[in-house]
Amino acid sequence: MEESRVKIYVKSLERKISDDHHFLKEAVEELRDLCRVVSPDKNVPQGIIVDIREVYKGIQNRFKEVKGIQQLLQGKYRQYYRRDPIRDKDLLEIGFVAKTTFSRFEENLKLFLDRQKAKEREETAKKSQKAKIIEWFQSREKQLALLRSMRILKELHYQAVPGDPGAELRKIGGVRSFTLFLLRGDEATMDTLQARIRLREHDFIERTHQGELRGVYTHLREVHPTEIEGVFRSLLEREGLTAIRCLLIPVQPQGDLNPEILDSLESFLQEMKGGEVKSILI
Repeated sequence: MEESRVKIYVKSLERKISDDHHFLKEAVEELRDLCRVVSPDKNVPQGIIVDIREVYKGIQNRFKEVKGIQQLLQGKYRQYYRRDPIRDKDLLEIGFVAKTTFSRFEENLKLFLDRQKAKEREETAKKSQKAKIIEWFQSREKQLALLRSMRILKELHYQAVPGDPGAELRKIGGVRSFTLFLLRGDEATMDTLQARIRLREHDFIERTHQGELRGVYTHLREVHPTEIEGVFRSLLEREGLTAIRCLLIPVQPQGDLNPEILDSLESFLQEMKGGEVKSILI
C-alpha cells in the first residue's frame, strides 16, 4: 500500500515536470517575441522592458522548480523514476535559448541606454554652449535679443527667387549663421566707432566697457569668414580707426561651439596689433 502511494506521488511529480516543460516552451517563445521589439536604434517602451524581465524571471523560477523535482526523484525516489532523455535534452535547449535571448536583450538595452545618455550629454552640452554664447553680452536685454535672434535664424526658411543671383545661397537648407565680434581700443576711439557703426535689423551691439564694443552680425546666406573680415576691415579703414583690434567668432546656431574659445579671448587680443582683424574658427 505504501509503495502504491509512492508511485502515485512520483507520477504527480513527473506530471509537474511535463507541465513545466510545456510552460517553458511557450514562455521562451513569448520571450523571443518581446525581445525582438528591443533595438539599439529604437525607443524602447518601459512596459516592454518590465514584461521581458518578468517573463524571464518566470522562466528561471520554473527551471528551478524542475531542477528541484528532478533532484528529489533521482535521490529519494530513484527506484521509481525513469528519466526522459528526450525531454531533458529539450529542457537544456530551452534553457540555452532563454539565456542567450535575454543576454542579447540586455546588450541591446545597454546600447540603447548608452546612446540615450550620449544624446542627453550632447543636449546638455548644447545648452551649455548656448548659455555661453548668450553671455557674450552683459545686459539681460541684449542676452534675450541674442537668444531670440538665434531662434529666428534656426527657424527661418528661404525660398529661391527666380533671377536672384543669391537664390542658391538662401534656399531652404542654406546656411544661416551669425558672427560674434569684439572691438577693442581706447575710449575716445570707441566713442567714435559706436557713433558711426551701422546696424541692420538683426544686428546689435553693447558697450561692455569704455574700451570695448561687443556685437552680433547676422547672415541670411552662406558667407566665408574672410568676407566678414573684409567688412570690418573696410569699416575701420574708412573711419580711420586703425588702432582698433577686431576679433570675429563665426557661429552657427545648430553647430557646435567650444565654450573654452570664449574664455581665451584676452590671449588672442594680446597677440593682435592695432588695425588687425582676426577670425577665430571653432
